[in-house]
Amino acid sequence: MALYMDTHTIDGGVKVEDVASAHMADLRTQDRHGVHYLRYWVNEDGGKVFCLVDAPDPDAAHRVHREAHGLVADAIYPVVEGD
Repeated sequence: MALYMDTHTIDGGVKVEDVASAHMADLRTQDRHGVHYLRYWVNEDGGKVFCLVDAPDPDAAHRVHREAHGLVADAIYPVVEGD
């Protein structure tokens, strides 16, 4: 497994409550794909969402978002956690 950070851009902004609901849908879906969504960050006014995920590969993370709620990431980056 590896860590990935994905980014989403939602035109017109996004509410943290809506992202929380989408995250819960990810958590209900992730086990079928061997994925673990860990945390997320939201910039409401800018419509930006960032998700930290432990996954076997970026495609597995993408499948969870697509299946759970359809809000797929604009990009998925491999990351290494620092201190």
